[in-house]
Amino acid sequence: MKFRRLSIIAAACGLGLSAGLSPATAAVPEAAVVLKAGADRGVADGYPGIIGMVRDGAQTQYIQAGVGDRGTRVPADPKAKFRIGSNSKSFTAATVLLLEADGLLSLDDTVAKWLPNAVNANGHDGSKITIRQLLNQTSNLPDYTMNIDGYTVNRNWTPQQLVDGALRKRPPNAQPGEKWEYANTNYILAGMIIKAVTGNEPAVEMKTRIFDRLGLKDTSLPTTDNNLYGNYLRGYYLAGPFILDMTVTSVQATQTAGAIVSTLDDLAAFERALVGGTLLPPAQQTELKTTVPTGTGADYGLGIMRIDTPCGRPAWYHNGAVPGYFSFHITSDNGAKQVVEANNENHLIQGTPGQAHTQEAALNAFCAL
Repeated sequence: MKFRRLSIIAAACGLGLSAGLSPATAAVPEAAVVLKAGADRGVADGYPGIIGMVRDGAQTQYIQAGVGDRGTRVPADPKAKFRIGSNSKSFTAATVLLLEADGLLSLDDTVAKWLPNAVNANGHDGSKITIRQLLNQTSNLPDYTMNIDGYTVNRNWTPQQLVDGALRKRPPNAQPGEKWEYANTNYILAGMIIKAVTGNEPAVEMKTRIFDRLGLKDTSLPTTDNNLYGNYLRGYYLAGPFILDMTVTSVQATQTAGAIVSTLDDLAAFERALVGGTLLPPAQQTELKTTVPTGTGADYGLGIMRIDTPCGRPAWYHNGAVPGYFSFHITSDNGAKQVVEANNENHLIQGTPGQAHTQEAALNAFCAL
C-alpha cells in the first residue's frame, strides 16, 4: 500500500497493441506504442505480466505484455481483475466527501467526534485531528506496518487493531496539519468514520454511492473473502530466488486503505468521474483538489495527488502496491485523458527497475495524448 514517487526518464517505442472498441485518433495509438514499450521493458525487468490502457475522450486502446499466470502461461489480459492497493484511497476519500455533501459529516469534524476512543494513546489525540487531515495525510499519525506474514496468515484484524498497532510505534513528532506523512492508518480511520456516520460497513456505502452509480461491475471492496474470482491476474512476490504466489492475501491487512479489487476499465471510469467533476458536487470537488505539499515534488489532495508531467501538463495520480500487484493511473484535470497500468508482481520494495521503466513510459504516453 505504500505510495511510490514517480520519476521521469524518456521512454522508448515498441509494437504489439490491442485496439479499443472505437477508432482512435493518431495520438491514442502513439501513446499506446510508448506504453507498450515500457511494458515490454518491465517484463524484461522481471514482471510476469503487465496490462495497460490509454484513453482520450471516448477513444481507448489497450496494451499487454507477459503472462497473467506463470503456471498456464496465459497472456496477461487487459480486462482482468487485480488488487488495486492504495488506489483504494481515492474511493474511500470520495465516499467521505459524498457523506459531507449529504450533510452527514464535515471534513472539519475531529476524529474524536465520531470515534471517541480510537486515537487516544502514546500522546496521540483524536480530538486534535480532523477528517480532512486524515484524507490529506497530515494527521501525523504513524503508519501501521506488516511484514509478508501479515498478508498471508489466516487472521482477521479489526480496524481498531491496525490503528492501535500504529499508535504504539511512536508518539507525535509534529502537530496535526504541520507536515505531510503518508500513513495507511489515516484511511483505516476514514473507513471507521464511514461506518460510525452511516451505521453501514464502508463496502456497503461504496457499492451504493460509487460502484453501482458508476456501473463498476468488476469492482468490489472484499471484507472477509481473500480470494479472487472470474478473470483475474495472479499476483507474485519475488523473494530472492523464490517466487511466491500472492494471489490470495489478507484483505483484513489493508481494508479501506487498500483492499479494493478492480479492472483497468473500472479504475479509469472511477478516476475519470472523480477528477473530471461528475461524481462530486462542486464544493466537494474543490476540497478534493485542494492540496498540501509532500516534499516529493508533488502535492496531495484528498486521496489523489497532483503531479507535473514531462510535457508541463499537470495531472492527477495515485498508485497502489500490495504483495503481488502494483498499479497506477494518470488522469488529466478534466478527466479526458488517462493512462492506467497494472502489473502482477510486487515485493514491497520501492524504486525497482520495473517500476521506474513502466511509470516513465506511462508519463510519456500521457504526454503523447
